[in-house]
Amino acid sequence: MPYQTLKLGHEGDVAALTFHRPEKRNALSPEMIEELLAALDELESGRARVVILTGAGKAFCAGMDLEALRALATQSQEHKILKGGVLKGGLARPSDANLADSRRMAHLFRRIYDFPKPLIAAVNGPAIAGGCGIATLCDFTLAAEGARFGYSEVRIGFVPALVAVFLIRLIGEKRARDLLLSGRILDAEEALKIGLVNEVVPQERLLPRAREVAEELLAASPTSLAYTKRLLHELSEGELDRELELALQENARIRSTADFREGLAAFLEKRKPVWRSE
Repeated sequence: MPYQTLKLGHEGDVAALTFHRPEKRNALSPEMIEELLAALDELESGRARVVILTGAGKAFCAGMDLEALRALATQSQEHKILKGGVLKGGLARPSDANLADSRRMAHLFRRIYDFPKPLIAAVNGPAIAGGCGIATLCDFTLAAEGARFGYSEVRIGFVPALVAVFLIRLIGEKRARDLLLSGRILDAEEALKIGLVNEVVPQERLLPRAREVAEELLAASPTSLAYTKRLLHELSEGELDRELELALQENARIRSTADFREGLAAFLEKRKPVWRSE
Protein backbone atom coordinates (compact mmCIF):
# COMPACT_ATOMS: atom_id res chain seq x y z
CA MET A 1 0.00 0.00 0.00
CA PRO A 2 1.17 3.59 -0.55
CA TYR A 3 2.42 5.54 2.48
CA GLN A 4 2.63 9.30 2.95
CA THR A 5 5.05 9.44 5.90
CA LEU A 6 7.11 6.30 5.25
CA LYS A 7 9.03 4.60 2.49
CA LEU A 8 9.02 0.82 2.24
CA GLY A 9 11.36 -1.09 -0.03
CA HIS A 10 12.58 -4.67 -0.43
CA GLU A 11 15.85 -6.25 -1.47
CA GLY A 12 15.48 -10.00 -1.48
CA ASP A 13 14.38 -11.15 1.97
CA VAL A 14 15.29 -7.83 3.62
CA ALA A 15 12.84 -4.92 3.90
CA ALA A 16 13.86 -1.30 4.49
CA LEU A 17 11.31 0.86 6.31
CA THR A 18 12.20 4.57 6.38
CA PHE A 19 10.63 7.38 8.38
CA HIS A 20 9.97 10.01 5.74
CA ARG A 21 9.12 13.38 7.29
CA PRO A 22 12.62 14.90 7.03
CA GLU A 23 11.24 18.45 7.20
CA LYS A 24 9.86 17.56 10.67
CA ARG A 25 12.91 15.53 11.73
CA ASN A 26 10.69 12.46 11.26
CA ALA A 27 8.51 13.41 14.24
CA LEU A 28 5.69 10.99 15.00
CA SER A 29 2.41 12.47 13.82
CA PRO A 30 -0.86 10.56 14.31
CA GLU A 31 -0.75 9.72 10.60
CA MET A 32 2.78 8.33 10.86
CA ILE A 33 1.85 6.16 13.83
CA GLU A 34 -1.09 4.68 11.93
CA GLU A 35 1.10 4.10 8.89
CA LEU A 36 3.82 2.46 10.98
CA LEU A 37 1.30 0.05 12.43
CA ALA A 38 -0.05 -0.70 8.94
CA ALA A 39 3.46 -1.18 7.56
CA LEU A 40 4.35 -3.60 10.36
CA ASP A 41 1.20 -5.60 9.57
CA GLU A 42 2.21 -5.66 5.90
CA LEU A 43 5.74 -6.74 6.75
CA GLU A 44 4.61 -9.46 9.14
CA SER A 45 2.53 -11.12 6.44
CA GLY A 46 4.96 -10.39 3.60
CA ARG A 47 8.01 -12.15 2.22
CA ALA A 48 10.66 -10.19 4.14
CA ARG A 49 12.44 -12.13 6.88
CA VAL A 50 14.36 -9.16 8.36
CA VAL A 51 13.43 -5.47 8.58
CA ILE A 52 15.80 -2.48 8.70
CA LEU A 53 14.30 0.70 10.18
CA THR A 54 15.94 4.07 9.52
CA GLY A 55 15.19 7.76 8.98
CA ALA A 56 15.28 10.09 5.98
CA GLY A 57 17.39 13.22 6.20
CA LYS A 58 19.52 14.14 9.20
CA ALA A 59 17.37 12.65 11.99
CA PHE A 60 16.21 9.16 12.87
CA CYS A 61 13.10 10.32 14.77
CA ALA A 62 12.61 13.39 16.97
CA GLY A 63 9.79 11.84 19.01
CA MET A 64 6.18 12.96 19.07
CA ASP A 65 5.02 15.79 16.81
CA LEU A 66 4.69 18.60 19.36
CA GLU A 67 2.21 20.59 17.28
CA ALA A 68 -0.17 17.64 17.41
CA LEU A 69 0.44 17.23 21.14
CA ARG A 70 -0.28 20.90 21.79
CA ALA A 71 -3.61 20.59 19.96
CA LEU A 72 -4.57 17.67 22.21
CA ALA A 73 -3.42 19.55 25.32
CA THR A 74 -5.64 22.50 24.41
CA GLN A 75 -8.63 20.18 24.00
CA SER A 76 -8.08 18.63 27.44
CA GLN A 77 -7.92 21.80 29.57
CA GLU A 78 -11.59 21.68 30.52
CA HIS A 79 -11.22 18.24 32.11
CA LYS A 80 -9.69 19.78 35.22
CA ILE A 81 -12.80 21.83 35.96
CA LEU A 82 -15.60 19.57 34.73
CA LYS A 83 -17.57 17.63 37.32
CA GLY A 84 -15.89 14.28 37.74
CA GLY A 85 -12.72 15.58 36.11
CA VAL A 86 -10.56 15.10 39.21
CA LEU A 87 -9.57 11.77 40.67
CA LYS A 88 -8.95 10.88 44.30
CA GLY A 89 -5.83 12.70 45.51
CA GLY A 90 -6.44 15.73 43.32
CA LEU A 91 -5.09 14.24 40.11
CA ALA A 92 -6.69 15.36 36.88
CA ARG A 93 -8.74 12.75 35.04
CA PRO A 94 -7.20 12.26 31.58
CA SER A 95 -9.44 13.11 28.65
CA ASP A 96 -10.70 10.40 26.33
CA ALA A 97 -8.69 11.94 23.48
CA ASN A 98 -5.46 11.91 25.46
CA LEU A 99 -6.06 8.37 26.66
CA ALA A 100 -6.71 7.20 23.11
CA ASP A 101 -3.55 8.93 21.88
CA SER A 102 -1.46 7.45 24.71
CA ARG A 103 -2.91 3.99 24.09
CA ARG A 104 -2.07 4.27 20.38
CA MET A 105 1.56 5.10 21.20
CA ALA A 106 1.76 2.27 23.74
CA HIS A 107 0.40 -0.09 21.10
CA LEU A 108 3.10 1.03 18.64
CA PHE A 109 5.88 0.48 21.17
CA ARG A 110 4.52 -2.95 22.06
CA ARG A 111 4.13 -3.86 18.37
CA ILE A 112 7.78 -3.03 17.70
CA TYR A 113 8.99 -4.80 20.84
CA ASP A 114 7.02 -7.96 20.02
CA PHE A 115 7.38 -7.94 16.24
CA PRO A 116 7.83 -11.60 15.19
CA LYS A 117 10.62 -10.92 12.67
CA PRO A 118 14.04 -9.45 13.50
CA LEU A 119 14.11 -5.64 13.49
CA ILE A 120 17.33 -3.67 12.99
CA ALA A 121 17.35 0.05 13.78
CA ALA A 122 19.91 1.96 11.70
CA VAL A 123 20.05 5.21 13.65
CA ASN A 124 21.31 7.83 11.21
CA GLY A 125 20.88 10.89 13.45
CA PRO A 126 19.10 12.12 16.59
CA ALA A 127 16.69 9.62 18.17
CA ILE A 128 14.95 11.59 20.89
CA ALA A 129 12.13 10.81 23.35
CA GLY A 130 9.72 8.44 21.59
CA GLY A 131 12.17 8.20 18.71
CA CYS A 132 14.80 6.91 21.13
CA GLY A 133 12.22 4.45 22.40
CA ILE A 134 11.58 3.09 18.92
CA ALA A 135 15.30 2.84 18.12
CA THR A 136 16.11 0.89 21.26
CA LEU A 137 13.06 -1.39 21.16
CA CYS A 138 14.36 -3.02 17.99
CA ASP A 139 16.28 -6.29 18.32
CA PHE A 140 19.48 -4.64 17.09
CA THR A 141 20.33 -0.94 17.32
CA LEU A 142 23.17 0.31 15.14
CA ALA A 143 24.18 3.95 15.46
CA ALA A 144 26.06 6.29 13.16
CA GLU A 145 28.89 8.12 14.92
CA GLY A 146 26.94 11.38 14.88
CA ALA A 147 23.72 9.92 16.28
CA ARG A 148 22.30 11.26 19.52
CA PHE A 149 19.98 9.61 22.04
CA GLY A 150 17.90 10.79 24.97
CA TYR A 151 14.57 11.06 26.73
CA SER A 152 13.98 14.81 26.93
CA GLU A 153 10.35 14.71 28.10
CA VAL A 154 10.90 16.30 31.54
CA ARG A 155 12.41 19.35 29.84
CA ILE A 156 9.12 20.12 28.11
CA GLY A 157 6.78 19.27 30.99
CA PHE A 158 5.99 15.76 29.78
CA VAL A 159 6.46 12.33 31.41
CA PRO A 160 8.61 9.62 29.75
CA ALA A 161 6.10 7.06 30.96
CA LEU A 162 5.87 4.57 28.12
CA VAL A 163 9.59 4.46 27.37
CA ALA A 164 10.33 3.96 31.08
CA VAL A 165 8.64 0.54 31.01
CA PHE A 166 11.13 -0.71 28.45
CA LEU A 167 14.19 1.34 29.39
CA ILE A 168 14.45 -0.23 32.86
CA ARG A 169 14.56 -3.65 31.18
CA LEU A 170 17.20 -2.52 28.70
CA ILE A 171 19.76 -0.80 30.94
CA GLY A 172 18.63 -1.27 34.56
CA GLU A 173 16.81 1.04 36.94
CA LYS A 174 19.73 3.19 38.11
CA ARG A 175 20.80 4.18 34.61
CA ALA A 176 17.18 4.57 33.54
CA ARG A 177 16.57 7.01 36.41
CA ASP A 178 19.58 9.04 35.30
CA LEU A 179 18.31 9.41 31.74
CA LEU A 180 14.62 9.85 32.50
CA LEU A 181 14.99 12.39 35.32
CA SER A 182 17.79 14.46 33.76
CA GLY A 183 16.49 14.49 30.21
CA ARG A 184 20.11 14.70 29.05
CA ILE A 185 21.24 13.80 25.54
CA LEU A 186 23.87 11.10 24.97
CA ASP A 187 26.28 10.71 22.11
CA ALA A 188 26.53 7.37 20.32
CA GLU A 189 29.58 6.18 22.26
CA GLU A 190 27.92 6.69 25.65
CA ALA A 191 24.76 5.02 24.35
CA LEU A 192 26.91 2.03 23.39
CA LYS A 193 28.64 1.98 26.77
CA ILE A 194 25.40 1.79 28.76
CA GLY A 195 23.72 -0.73 26.47
CA LEU A 196 21.26 1.41 24.50
CA VAL A 197 22.90 0.45 21.21
CA ASN A 198 24.75 -2.61 19.94
CA GLU A 199 27.31 -0.99 17.68
CA VAL A 200 28.58 2.41 16.49
CA VAL A 201 29.81 2.77 12.92
CA PRO A 202 30.82 5.63 10.59
CA GLN A 203 27.85 7.29 8.90
CA GLU A 204 28.74 5.91 5.49
CA ARG A 205 28.90 2.37 6.92
CA LEU A 206 25.55 2.48 8.72
CA LEU A 207 23.24 0.98 6.09
CA PRO A 208 25.86 -1.44 4.70
CA ARG A 209 26.50 -2.68 8.25
CA ALA A 210 22.76 -3.04 8.85
CA ARG A 211 22.58 -5.14 5.71
CA GLU A 212 25.47 -7.30 6.95
CA VAL A 213 23.63 -7.94 10.22
CA ALA A 214 20.51 -8.79 8.21
CA GLU A 215 22.49 -11.30 6.12
CA GLU A 216 23.77 -12.94 9.30
CA LEU A 217 20.18 -13.33 10.48
CA LEU A 218 19.09 -14.74 7.13
CA ALA A 219 21.62 -17.55 7.64
CA ALA A 220 19.72 -18.68 10.73
CA SER A 221 16.67 -20.93 10.73
CA PRO A 222 13.57 -18.74 10.19
CA THR A 223 11.57 -21.17 12.32
CA SER A 224 14.11 -20.93 15.15
CA LEU A 225 14.10 -17.13 14.98
CA ALA A 226 10.30 -17.05 15.09
CA TYR A 227 10.17 -19.45 18.05
CA THR A 228 12.84 -17.46 19.91
CA LYS A 229 11.06 -14.16 19.38
CA ARG A 230 7.78 -15.72 20.52
CA LEU A 231 9.46 -16.99 23.69
CA LEU A 232 10.91 -13.56 24.44
CA HIS A 233 7.42 -12.09 24.04
CA GLU A 234 5.77 -14.66 26.30
CA LEU A 235 8.36 -14.30 29.07
CA SER A 236 7.30 -10.72 29.80
CA GLU A 237 3.78 -10.49 28.35
CA GLY A 238 1.66 -10.20 31.51
CA GLU A 239 4.06 -7.91 33.32
CA LEU A 240 4.34 -5.60 30.31
CA ASP A 241 0.56 -5.37 29.95
CA ARG A 242 0.17 -4.22 33.55
CA GLU A 243 3.06 -1.74 33.46
CA LEU A 244 2.05 -0.21 30.13
CA GLU A 245 -1.48 0.37 31.36
CA LEU A 246 -0.13 2.31 34.35
CA ALA A 247 2.28 4.22 32.09
CA LEU A 248 -0.26 5.26 29.50
CA GLN A 249 -2.53 6.62 32.24
CA GLU A 250 0.34 8.85 33.42
CA ASN A 251 1.20 9.74 29.84
CA ALA A 252 -2.37 10.96 29.31
CA ARG A 253 -2.79 12.62 32.73
CA ILE A 254 0.26 14.91 32.49
CA ARG A 255 -1.24 16.51 29.38
CA SER A 256 -3.89 18.31 31.42
CA THR A 257 -1.28 20.22 33.48
CA ALA A 258 -0.17 23.82 33.06
CA ASP A 259 3.49 22.76 32.96
CA PHE A 260 2.82 20.51 29.99
CA ARG A 261 1.09 23.28 28.05
CA GLU A 262 3.85 25.74 28.98
CA GLY A 263 6.62 23.32 28.06
CA LEU A 264 5.17 22.68 24.63
CA ALA A 265 4.56 26.37 24.00
CA ALA A 266 8.08 27.33 25.10
CA PHE A 267 9.68 24.68 22.89
CA LEU A 268 7.64 25.64 19.83
CA GLU A 269 8.22 29.35 20.47
CA LYS A 270 11.95 28.76 21.08
CA ARG A 271 12.03 30.33 24.54
CA LYS A 272 12.79 29.24 28.09
CA PRO A 273 9.77 27.75 29.90
CA VAL A 274 8.30 29.38 32.97
CA TRP A 275 7.18 26.51 35.19
CA ARG A 276 4.22 26.89 37.51
CA SER A 277 3.71 23.47 39.06
CA GLU A 278 0.20 22.64 40.22
